[in-house]
Amino acid sequence: MPDIGVGGAWFEGERMPRGVGVIGAGPGVAALHLPTIARVADHFKIVHIADAGSGRAEHLAARTGAAHSAGSAALLADPRVDVVAICSPPEQHAAQVMAAVRAGKRAIFCEKPLALTRDEADAVIRTCRDAGVSLLIGTNHLFDPAWGRATHHLIAKGVRVQTVRVMAALPPNGRYHALVTELEQVQGAHPRPDMSDPDVAAAIVRRLLLGLGVHDLPIVRDLAPALERVVYARPLAPIGYAVGFIADGVLVQLNAVMLPGGADALWRLTVGTDSDEVDVEFRPAFTHDGSALVRVVTDSGRVVEHPREEVDGYVAEWRALAALVDGVEVVEYDALLADALYAIDLADAAADAVRVGMRA
Repeated sequence: MPDIGVGGAWFEGERMPRGVGVIGAGPGVAALHLPTIARVADHFKIVHIADAGSGRAEHLAARTGAAHSAGSAALLADPRVDVVAICSPPEQHAAQVMAAVRAGKRAIFCEKPLALTRDEADAVIRTCRDAGVSLLIGTNHLFDPAWGRATHHLIAKGVRVQTVRVMAALPPNGRYHALVTELEQVQGAHPRPDMSDPDVAAAIVRRLLLGLGVHDLPIVRDLAPALERVVYARPLAPIGYAVGFIADGVLVQLNAVMLPGGADALWRLTVGTDSDEVDVEFRPAFTHDGSALVRVVTDSGRVVEHPREEVDGYVAEWRALAALVDGVEVVEYDALLADALYAIDLADAAADAVRVGMRA
């Protein structure tokens, strides 16, 4: 039986929207989180936005009528903030989750990844569990209604999963280019990393798996929960990775690359079974035009395309958080920890494989 936390209704009588404090004011907050929360206005309302001193929070707060501040201290002390949305760089997530719990906040939305090390992940989940805080990790692919439809198909048919492939071709992303860049327009500020150095290449692959690959790893863990070994791992230029591993006898292949001036974004997850192939094509990031597209290709070659739904994964995950704080659903802390550890263990093993392969 899964370990669960207890949610609860916060208001008697008529429900009021929960006040949300957003830690982070980067492009993702402006393009994604503010429009998403506006779509669930019956549950949530942004009341405070904090940046790290960039001044962007003031501009974003003006769009919503929220308060703004530099640093998270004022936001965490704001009594109107019931829910904290952590949209900061990944290395800050674990500490900020625990700070929100210590500040007495009742619910936390944390962008992926939850943590970058096993010790951090253990500490975060233990802190939230002990306080009974509702915690949701923003893995929009997992919450996309299309993945629920694909899961139903796999369970209903009772098929055996044999392969999982994830292919992502994405436009440039400023956060990753700031860390790992070969783009001429920013090389003056960020020197090109030495990709011939095994430690540099390994660090790049690890960071990208925990920043990009983590979108799909909760889905992969559902299909193949026991990580066995990494078969290959290497960085792809200009920014990307190719990783293959075995989990529960299933071959999993993860490929992602960011190409400046490249084709339109493509993010596709394909599950090969002993009787058919289930293909899930996710919508481009930051768009609100419905769910992913699911196609099933049978062994006879027949293609069945399921209709897309109006709700996207971004809205669905905030609705899921509302269900937690209303006490309609419960927090599965063990599952959240298992997801975090799966991603961290894979990233560590892939980094080791890069080092070994380059030094061979």
